Amino acid sequence: MKCKVTFYPAMKEVEVPAGTLLKEAIDLAGLDFDFPCGGRGKCGKCRVRVVKGRMEPSEADKTHLDEKEIADGLRLACAAAVEEDVGVELLEVRGHKILIATTERRIDLDPHVQKHCLKAPPPTLEDQRPDWNRLQAVLEEAGGSKDLRISLRALRALPEALRAGGFTCTAVTAGEEVMGIEKGDTTSTLLGIAFDIGTTTVVGYLLDLLTGKVLAVASALNPQTKYGADVISRITYATQEKDGLERLHRAVIEVLNELIEKAASEAKCRKEDVYAASVVGNSCMHHLFLGLNPKHIALSPYVPVTGMEQVVAASELGIEINEAGVIYVLPNIAGFVGADTVGVILATEMDKSEEIKLAIDIGTNGEIVLGTKDRLLACSAAAGPAFEGAQISCGMRGTKGAIDHVEFGEEFSYTTIDGERPKGICGSGLIDAVAGMLKVGIIDYRGRILPPEALVGTPAESFASRVVEQDGGRAFLLAAEDEAADGRPLYITQQDVRELQLAKGAIATGVAVLLDRYGIAPEDVSEVLLAGAFGNYLDRHSACAIGLIPSVLEDRVRPVGNAAGTGAITALLSKGEYRRAARIAASVEYVELGSYPRFMELFGASMSFPTAAPAKA
Repeated sequence: MKCKVTFYPAMKEVEVPAGTLLKEAIDLAGLDFDFPCGGRGKCGKCRVRVVKGRMEPSEADKTHLDEKEIADGLRLACAAAVEEDVGVELLEVRGHKILIATTERRIDLDPHVQKHCLKAPPPTLEDQRPDWNRLQAVLEEAGGSKDLRISLRALRALPEALRAGGFTCTAVTAGEEVMGIEKGDTTSTLLGIAFDIGTTTVVGYLLDLLTGKVLAVASALNPQTKYGADVISRITYATQEKDGLERLHRAVIEVLNELIEKAASEAKCRKEDVYAASVVGNSCMHHLFLGLNPKHIALSPYVPVTGMEQVVAASELGIEINEAGVIYVLPNIAGFVGADTVGVILATEMDKSEEIKLAIDIGTNGEIVLGTKDRLLACSAAAGPAFEGAQISCGMRGTKGAIDHVEFGEEFSYTTIDGERPKGICGSGLIDAVAGMLKVGIIDYRGRILPPEALVGTPAESFASRVVEQDGGRAFLLAAEDEAADGRPLYITQQDVRELQLAKGAIATGVAVLLDRYGIAPEDVSEVLLAGAFGNYLDRHSACAIGLIPSVLEDRVRPVGNAAGTGAITALLSKGEYRRAARIAASVEYVELGSYPRFMELFGASMSFPTAAPAKA
């Protein structure tokens, strides 16, 4: 039996066989919808509301939703089966804050793709040289290489372009190859686009390759999130689902093409004016972009298909820029330290620094780099999705209505993104909240939420009424029913604190391991560079208070924005910088945390919060 599913507010309809999960129907409808745990029923975040027809609650619904929510028609899309015609409201809120700001650095322009206006002598009975030989001679006279070759596509365009322009044409070259031929003189237009493909978001920077100016910036959520919030979920999907790799590959190609269209429209130019693109991303995003199977990245000993830089024709990947366009993919360092980290090093010039610097890109998979021009160490810390809001009871991404900052003053207060009523809490708010709870003594150094009676006579006494019993354990009330956007009170539970401890412990351990391997103390670090969106928005005092960053370095913390994006821009505008990226990737020493001799010792120490002594219970 076929059942019709209507999705609101998108007003999309699909027909599916009875028994089909809503997750599959959403995918069939071509709708973007997040499944943070990859649709395995573990996170309870993929909530929808059944507004027409009936859907029986699943076991996952009964685990993650209360009786009132189930009665109100809420279901988890990953577990709800369609058995009749239904209307479903997608409750997920878009409008995420996407970091597009980049760091600034001086770049000597030397783009990969160049244009040469050439005037060739027309053929005569006395001069019957083939068109390419004729043009090649002019190119050599203009300083071009004698080994210059021409692509088949350009060769096919050559006779028409030459004659349409009165034997004046423009040769588009990349390295030692003529990639395109255009009639007349088109040398005044030469654009490129630099992409940072993040696990959660994708940003594209449209550039004038002749001036280095950024003409437009376009961003979007990574549509691969509907297959899982983290790289492990996506690797699992790519390797275990039929056509999983192709779906993930197509999803990222499609969003890149959308960003090209959007950026070109904003800059009032044509996408055919774009001749080159550069790409950075973590190793998994790198593989999925190229259509490479990432399976072995997730399996010990964590080996990628390739770590080298890749130069690919845009047409081969389906990237919709000029047909002569070329894609320049930056190299990876290791299985879980990718081209985005190379981009951060390139942007911040850590590889040229005389002083010891520490760069941290905090996320589901945190990348950490330590060192100077003489030696750089890097590692990957599996922080998990807590910083993105997944596996936190009221966690959410940084979008409208997310509590993004918390303060424990005379009264408890918070702010939300865009000033809306709170819908949940994002990573920066979670760190603030736990740092504040630690400061006033609501939680002890082990992360245990203390009972209200233990707070009497302490700085936490005025907040004791917010410590309540919730689902059999203690929790801290962030927002009551009448404050919250959907009428559900928002809490930080004991389990949420544990999830944050695991996440911050992973990053802190990575830092500790690199310091130990380098043979230095935290105070020897001259500067801490926080890269990426999360690092840009979090409060450095809160980060140090919970032990995410060594407290001695609090005054040395500097957010560097989307440094990976800056690295992509740098590599696009300069062939020399692209070659330098390859040298960086080859020279960085990768440290595998799990096999480091002191890992368990350092991880154990990093799990606790940095208080001098345990608070009394």
